[in-house]
Amino acid sequence: MRALLSVYDKTGLVEFAQGLSALGVELIASGNTSAALAAAGIAHLDVATVTGSPEMLSGRVKTLHPKVHGGILADRSKPDHLADLEANDIAPIDLVVCNLYPFRSDPSVELIDVGGPTMVRAAAKNFAHVAIVVDPADYPILLAELADAGAVSDGTRRRLARAAFAHTASYDAAIVAWFDREGPEEDRALPPSLHLSLVRHQLARYGENPHQHGARYGIEGAASFWDGVTQHAGTALSYLNLFDADAAWRLVHEVVEDHSQPAVAIIKHANPCGVATRASVLEAFTEALACDPTSAFGGIIAVSGPITLEVAEAIAAGPQADVIIAPSYGPGALEALVARRKATRLLEAPAPEPIDLQVRTLGSMALVQGPDAFLAAPSSWTVATSRPPSASEWADLTLAWRVCGRTTSNAIVIAKDGRAVGIGAGQQSRVVSAAIAVDKAGEFAKGAAAASDAFFPFPDGLEALTAAGVTAVVQPGGSIRDAEVTAAADAAGIAMVLTGERHFRH
Repeated sequence: MRALLSVYDKTGLVEFAQGLSALGVELIASGNTSAALAAAGIAHLDVATVTGSPEMLSGRVKTLHPKVHGGILADRSKPDHLADLEANDIAPIDLVVCNLYPFRSDPSVELIDVGGPTMVRAAAKNFAHVAIVVDPADYPILLAELADAGAVSDGTRRRLARAAFAHTASYDAAIVAWFDREGPEEDRALPPSLHLSLVRHQLARYGENPHQHGARYGIEGAASFWDGVTQHAGTALSYLNLFDADAAWRLVHEVVEDHSQPAVAIIKHANPCGVATRASVLEAFTEALACDPTSAFGGIIAVSGPITLEVAEAIAAGPQADVIIAPSYGPGALEALVARRKATRLLEAPAPEPIDLQVRTLGSMALVQGPDAFLAAPSSWTVATSRPPSASEWADLTLAWRVCGRTTSNAIVIAKDGRAVGIGAGQQSRVVSAAIAVDKAGEFAKGAAAASDAFFPFPDGLEALTAAGVTAVVQPGGSIRDAEVTAAADAAGIAMVLTGERHFRH
């Protein structure tokens, strides 16, 4: 048996090569891999010795030679292939060990590997006869099979070939992404093609429903806060647990821009049902829960600060939560939660990363867009009415606006004294959303601020809010009836500001 070794990542290389050599495998190596084996005193042939051609072009050409690729690609079941090998004095190669330059670490032309992907693809194509290894984690499996059976099993060769093609596909995707980043400005936001390499990181308990499979994938080479999440207790996460917990965690980091105040967000079915900022986490949780304690049952609780024992006891005494996510848990907090809520998933998470492109698949097509960021700061909002908002109204308008932007459209959010008091979401009519928000807010609507994620097409939605006692409203504006809506606001004596920025969410 002959093995060709040419790796950038030399993790476990020496031990693997020693194991192969002990099993009687003849080793061939190129470039720095050969140097590493020589330094370890492992007998092997240099590629140049096999090919009869020295490396050239600063190492760009080493393995691109018939003596290498003929040995890899020959189909041993075909007599004419075997005859070609014999006629050209080419010995078969049975095992290829190769991984590629780390292009993502320092993208440049010089890190675009050519010989490596060619060898990997050649060996993977001929997986019926050749084993290809691109991941050092597979070294022990190969050694074990060779020691037990003297050969690599059919199933392992097929699995390794799939991993090899995934390796080169991911590598090419990274190169394309680099060209897009360095390319014309008009193509940077939405390039002509997208080549996402997604790696499965976590199997979900099930999908949206128990009869559906679900999993969490990550874009290879891109960081995700989920990769740093620790689950301390509870059953396995489902697809919806992951989806809703992500929404809750991002919202709780958005409602207080400078993170100067503790915040709590409670999410149900990807929509906020309670949000509050306060001087302490305990107060924030109490006020967030007060918005809609009925909907909070079975929801997600996201806490911006550490969960202390006192906070844990308050959460445990409240409605059952499917997931609790926080940056940390103080002494006794986990134990207190587990004692009362054994099934609740308790997650410890780092801060979320910014969102780049958003991709939503629709059958055999996909919709792609940039992130929905709050670009228009409150200082840039336009006061449309005769009366400007008071300082406290400005604060509540800002909170209502941020919560509204993360609520399913049509969305109306009413906030007062640093907490959401009424949320209307996901309705086909904006006036119905306003009625739902008003109903949930009850008496707290009086003197409160409200946000609408898109303009009021008619004054009726605004009038539903002012009739309940709302005194300040924020909305994007842009309707052909903006003048009528502004007149209705002036007639009611409320303040209304326009952001010029819509935040629909579907």
